[in-house]
Amino acid sequence: MARRPALLIRRSDLAEAEDGRYRVVMKSETSVSASPGPDRVEIAPAVEDDLPGIVEIFNYTAANSIANFATRPVSVAERRDWFEQFSSTGPYRLLVARRGGLVVGYTSSQRYRDHEAFSETIEVSIALHVSCRGQGVGTALYCELFGCLAHEPFHVALAGIAMPNEASVALHRKLGFTEVGTFFEYAAKDGQYVSSLWMQRLRDA
Repeated sequence: MARRPALLIRRSDLAEAEDGRYRVVMKSETSVSASPGPDRVEIAPAVEDDLPGIVEIFNYTAANSIANFATRPVSVAERRDWFEQFSSTGPYRLLVARRGGLVVGYTSSQRYRDHEAFSETIEVSIALHVSCRGQGVGTALYCELFGCLAHEPFHVALAGIAMPNEASVALHRKLGFTEVGTFFEYAAKDGQYVSSLWMQRLRDA
């Protein structure tokens, strides 16, 4: 994928609106393009060099939680086909958050199902390195993702959240998602049945 200019975000660049949702405040060109300090996070379209960092987060999440349903580690080579579905234009995007040049999170929007009837439906997901959770990185990633999608042809974004995961539910609510319903015990991992809450955000929400 072609490299797009990166967005550098500090937590102070995120403003909470009256309805509790978040938006990115672009104070000036200097604040966006300045060299990152230790508290700065760079948000940019993923490139192939980011794939090892993405896979590391994917495998850690799979091994240590039910948020990811994978039951074995995946290799960079195995994840390359998944990576190739994304583009720097259109509704199917993959963004990464980098801190100090290291991938600390990623978010994606991809096809929900192959049926033509779902051509305007996307499924979004997000994953963060354990060291940067609760620091606004997830909010920054989603803000930039939906900024990229603002003029793309989709009608609704869906997100499935394995429960319990109150932090993820709260993040999606902040970004304008609403609960649709729950699939109860529809997956099995590590000897337990897992339920999933599904949330949605209409394009103009």
